Amino acid sequence: QVQLVESGGGLVQAGGSLRLSCAASGRTFSNYCMGWFRQAPGKEREFVVAISRSGGTTHYADSVKGRFTISRDNAKNTVYLQMNSLKPEDTAVYYCAADPVLFREAVTTTQKAYDYWGQGTQVTVSS
Repeated sequence: QVQLVESGGGLVQAGGSLRLSCAASGRTFSNYCMGWFRQAPGKEREFVVAISRSGGTTHYADSVKGRFTISRDNAKNTVYLQMNSLKPEDTAVYYCAADPVLFREAVTTTQKAYDYWGQGTQVTVSS
């Protein structure tokens, strides 16, 4: 089992920044590809970004490319999501998730592949 706890959400004006954190406990953190997903009101949960076990490979959704940056610190069992130039359409509950992958540079974008999920943190961007 892996327990994931997100933090760092809040209310920010358009153009502002937030940094989300996801702290993991339980199994060996470096064995997991980590992803961020989000769910806006009335919409399905969608992929945002993922990072490989080593941190050397990332994959971003087109909607956040160039504005969001994912990183991880395996020594601290934490993955981060730096969100800059936020837009009202970024408003959502943000979830981190863990996928146990074999290859160190594998990146998973499919929700169903992720075995563990955090409880989510609300991000609200005002116009």
